[in-house]
Amino acid sequence: MATVWFGGCSGCHMSFLDLDEFLVELAGRVELVFSPVVDHKEYPENVDLCLIEGAICNSDNLELLHKIRARTRTLVSFGDCAVTANVTAMRNLLGRGNAESVLQRAYLECAQDNPCLPKEDGIVPALLPRVMPVHEVVPVDHFLRGCPPNAQQIKAFLIRLLGAGAPAAEGTPTRPG
Repeated sequence: MATVWFGGCSGCHMSFLDLDEFLVELAGRVELVFSPVVDHKEYPENVDLCLIEGAICNSDNLELLHKIRARTRTLVSFGDCAVTANVTAMRNLLGRGNAESVLQRAYLECAQDNPCLPKEDGIVPALLPRVMPVHEVVPVDHFLRGCPPNAQQIKAFLIRLLGAGAPAAEGTPTRPG
């Protein structure tokens, strides 16, 4: 099992950690092979289940998402940012060319000390022209809604998914072509 955090607030991962004692039971059933809560740098091959929190905002998100989809059997959009792009997509309201205006605002207009745009590669990944929910980029198998989904929702979802059958995903967004 893996969890990933893209553009969002980490609230879904905080709810995941709120599973408390169920985390011990879950650890007996799955091996956590990649997550912001563990120190693995490379997304592994042959992952059975991945929960993806957050919207796809930048080139690093996009690259890792394609790798995850290629290496993962069951992909779950985990929380409203992954399902709809949610608050993260407010940047889309700025219109075309919004990536540059967002960087200008963050690094120049709001800077208190040393205002400058990061120029060296690897400091800030290139922002995508538009923030997207996960299913607009790759096929998603299940959608776990909520901002964030509460621990009981996550537990019920995981019990059904790891147990007798996949949970119902009513009203799910359509998959890309």
